[in-house]
Amino acid sequence: MTLNREQKRMLKKRGELAEDGETPIAQRRQPSQRPAEERTSPGQFAKEVRSELRKVAWPSRTETINYSVIVIVTVAVFTAMIFGLDWVFSELVGLLFDTGDGS
Repeated sequence: MTLNREQKRMLKKRGELAEDGETPIAQRRQPSQRPAEERTSPGQFAKEVRSELRKVAWPSRTETINYSVIVIVTVAVFTAMIFGLDWVFSELVGLLFDTGDGS
């Protein structure tokens, strides 16, 4: 296996590289088998989701309206800016390549 210096340093730090610079086959980790976990029933899952959603700090109606207005205004401003820049650049390119010879 060919490794550069950075890879060798990283592997030595993690203890996955022998002193001679080769990856020891005996030290290679095998993927660990996770123990079979008990599956949660759909009813239990729904209860857990509901209890977690009760912990969420939901914004009030006025906060939601304010945030929505801010987003809409910001999108409108950026859209106008991009439209304006596009128009200016298209006019400049039109002037740049306009030959004016009438043909």
